[in-house]
Amino acid sequence: MKKIILSLFIVVSLAFNLRADEGMWIPMLLQNNEQEMQEMGMNITVEDIYSINHSSMKDAVVLFDGGCTGEIVSDKGLLLTNHHCGFDWIQYHSTVEHDYLTNGFWAMSQEEELVCPGITAVMLKSMEDVTDRVLEGVDERRTSAEERAEIVANNIDKIKAEAEANTDYQVIIRSFYNGNKYYMIYNEVFRDVRLVGAPPSNIGKFGGDTDNWVWPRHTGDFSVFRIYVSPDGKAADYSENNVPYKPNYHFPISLKGVDEGDFTFVFGYPARTNEYLPAVAVNQEANVIYPVNVDLRGKILDIYNKYQEKDPKVRIQYASKHAHLGNGWKKWMGVVEGINNFKGVEKKYDFDKAFTKWAYQSRARGAYLTLIDEFEKIYAEYEPYRLATTYLSETVLNIEVVTFAASFNKLSKVTKDTPQEEIEKLIENAREATNVFFKDYHQPIDEEVAAMALQEYINNQPADFRPELLNTIVEKYDNVQSYVDELFAKTMFTSEEDINKFLDKFKPSKAKKLAQDPALMAYNNVMDFYEKNVKTKAIELNNKINNMQRVFMRGQMEYHAEVNPDKMMYPDANFTLRVTYGKVGGFSPRDAVRYKHYTTLDGIMQKENPDIYDYVVTDRLRELYETKDYGRYADKDGSMHVAFIAGNHTTGGNSGSPILNADGHLLGLNFDRTWEGTMSDLIYDPSICKNISVDIRYVLFIIDKYAGATRLIEEMTIIE
Repeated sequence: MKKIILSLFIVVSLAFNLRADEGMWIPMLLQNNEQEMQEMGMNITVEDIYSINHSSMKDAVVLFDGGCTGEIVSDKGLLLTNHHCGFDWIQYHSTVEHDYLTNGFWAMSQEEELVCPGITAVMLKSMEDVTDRVLEGVDERRTSAEERAEIVANNIDKIKAEAEANTDYQVIIRSFYNGNKYYMIYNEVFRDVRLVGAPPSNIGKFGGDTDNWVWPRHTGDFSVFRIYVSPDGKAADYSENNVPYKPNYHFPISLKGVDEGDFTFVFGYPARTNEYLPAVAVNQEANVIYPVNVDLRGKILDIYNKYQEKDPKVRIQYASKHAHLGNGWKKWMGVVEGINNFKGVEKKYDFDKAFTKWAYQSRARGAYLTLIDEFEKIYAEYEPYRLATTYLSETVLNIEVVTFAASFNKLSKVTKDTPQEEIEKLIENAREATNVFFKDYHQPIDEEVAAMALQEYINNQPADFRPELLNTIVEKYDNVQSYVDELFAKTMFTSEEDINKFLDKFKPSKAKKLAQDPALMAYNNVMDFYEKNVKTKAIELNNKINNMQRVFMRGQMEYHAEVNPDKMMYPDANFTLRVTYGKVGGFSPRDAVRYKHYTTLDGIMQKENPDIYDYVVTDRLRELYETKDYGRYADKDGSMHVAFIAGNHTTGGNSGSPILNADGHLLGLNFDRTWEGTMSDLIYDPSICKNISVDIRYVLFIIDKYAGATRLIEEMTIIE
């Protein structure tokens, strides 16, 4: 066993010595990349980036609100992230009277900073390799997949429990290289994070869905928060007595801008990539699953747009929902187009053939001989279950009244024997869910989405993959609309008043009536079918795939170590802190087209259209542009730079990541990728896969010159 792990360690170590034209690198292992980074232009050491012995840049980077990255830019816990990362909280505090989405928000004093209940900022404190301990008892040749999973899970629980007994930090253990390596991570979790500032959406979201994932971009995609701690400096729940956090490190901010060829690097928490899948898996994603996602979400977004354009209140209510659905919708379109244009599936098939040929060259590679054929068979079996899951999530689970009703499920199952204290807690939770739901609900949208979604489910899934509800609609109703009309007429979950009256008088004898509400019945019918007929089999197949992928990953590392040592083998993203690096530069996505590496305020004025919400320009911004009142934030060419692109490998979760120059000074905030390069979660091509960042000078210009929130500028360390 020890011999097997040792050989794997050698492979991994070799991998980290390879060229990094792409890659998401673990900070604690950056020593292996240092020479290349310095040859590319970096002026600092990797110890400055990641150190457990003294303050370093890692101490200024956080996982923001569970899905983005943020960076600390002052000694008072001031934090920058993207506008779209803070969007839910900007909306949360917005009303028609105080429309922070449209008008922006700026706290002109510490007292005006807004509490955001439930938000977190998670900071890495340290990491350690626990592979040997996690895999203790595993024999890679003899242990079955089921036994292996049980051994690993038990070992992880034991290791984690021991670590938690000796620390106040959050402890997690994550697998890397598809379960071939394991690291234990210690995190500090800050639980009092407050909204400090946000530009209006026609700056922070300029271009909207039209420009999303597209270069050139002109989006001031940033928002400002602050971390608060207890008076003794420890992470704590919200309290009026809490004080601004004093970090061990905060990023200095550079006003020097970027030039073609400049070295840059990005800190962040990339969510998920799958760079090492077999061809059949990539083909299934790009040509089977993603097209369904795109089609269904596009239809929902069309419905949202129709109503949002008519009513400012609805526009605010559905802004976050629209952004959530729209982001994935457009990304998936880009992935499909990129993979097909790049001939990504064909290239994956070529590698699979070469890998299999290599496996046949040695008896020692017996575990890899039939892998590709086995992948073909299991993914074919998996496909209808993937499709069934996709149709469920993109149709029924996008009917708001149905998913809202599901939050009452536990209450519908109480009996006369249920303790009164438990019942009262369930009623309290139901009231809270009701308040949240109706704040951002517009029934006509939901009715139209429901009719469309159910019809699409019926049209595109065979009868044996349809819940009883859908087959009943086909058999007993004239059409889907008839069922939808009946559902919305009879359910109480469309009326806040009716629900609260029901809760006021609730007692266990009314649970049956609640369970028979048509919206709750619809949810349970669909989910019961899914649990019994889809989920169990899908999990079984997915577990088999994961085990095969682990073996395939190990084989790929061995293959490249022998055959293609110039191939980098960084681990896929898994929401752990990573560093990527590359150079600033434009690119040519297609014949006769060449993009430069930056955009300016000129482009915003060229795109301005007062009739389209996403392209409205405020009077104040126009005034600053016309007078060229850019202050010290202007580029050396006199223009106001807005965004720039570079060759850093990023993905979802990297939103809000700091992009830094050769000296480790903040240049901007990563917020997107180029349309042509969205395929980078599956296949990376450095010629077109570029990350997009808002220029920090534009951020400061908006804070200072536009908003007049100069107090925030005064907190920062700025390098002219």
